[in-house]
Parts: sequence; structure tokens; C-alpha cells
Amino acid sequence: MAARQGAGQGSDFMSAIDSVSTATPPSSTRPFDALSSDEFLRIMFTELSNQDPLAPSDTKEILNQIGVIRTIESNLALTENLSSIVQQNEVSAAGNLIGKYVSGRTTEGESVEDFVISVTVSRTGPVLNLVEGHRIPLKQVEEIFDPAIFGVAGQAQQPGQERSTGPRV
Repeated sequence: MAARQGAGQGSDFMSAIDSVSTATPPSSTRPFDALSSDEFLRIMFTELSNQDPLAPSDTKEILNQIGVIRTIESNLALTENLSSIVQQNEVSAAGNLIGKYVSGRTTEGESVEDFVISVTVSRTGPVLNLVEGHRIPLKQVEEIFDPAIFGVAGQAQQPGQERSTGPRV
């Protein structure tokens, strides 16, 4: 029976496997779910370079593996695109709140309400900047009021100016 690996090639294959096995253990019951696309490709190319040329791997199996690689790469690209779209939608939604009266919790947990004067995009998402200097992350907004409904349109004063207590009814 022909040897599957040449003298020096076995250590290359094992080092590729060892580098993957020293990674953080996956949380799922399927160990290959944690492999990155690059790691999978490295293992596959190592396997192809170490196979016996007189008894090559099944062509159908290689095509299946290539299909898996393409699926993984497509999923990664799709995830990146969807994340970008979600971020753009959050920023757009936050921008639409400028001039609105909102209530919510600051990152410190303080309950505040005021008019939105601007939006800051942070690494954790959009943050609403209020007239009196408070900041509410978009994800922590509890209520939104349209000042036009309460006859207080254009009431967003500059910090320090006297104003009504807001549209609470």
C-alpha cells in the first residue's frame, strides 16, 4: 500500500492541524463551525499537496469541499453587508429624531427626557445628543414625542435658555 504522505510532508500537515486545534475551542457541538475560511483553505491545500498521486482523493469530494468554501465566503460577505445596512438604518433612524422630544436612559442609567439636537455615531451605535447635554444611546430610547402634535414645534431651545417642561400630557 502506498504511503499517503512523503517524509517531510507529514509534519506540514500535522502543523496545519495543530495550529487549528490550538485555537479556542468552539462553543457548538460541531468542531468545524469554528474554522475560519483561511484555516479551512490551509487544511484543504495541505491535504491536496500530501495526497498520494497514484490514489488521489475522490473528485466529487473535492468539489463538495470547494462548494463548502464558497458557501462560507458568501456567508461572511453577506454578514458584513447586512451589518453595514443595519448600521446605516440605525443612523438614519437616529437622524430622523432630531427636533423630536425623547425620553430614555443614559449609559449611566439616568432617566432623562429632552429635545434631540444632534446625533453622534459611536462604535456601539448612534447616540442622541439632547439640549441640556444629556446623551441617550438610540437603543435606550423609551418614548418619542413629536412636538408638532402638542403645539410646541420649534421649541428646541439652546442649552441654558428657559423652556417649557416638554410635551408630557
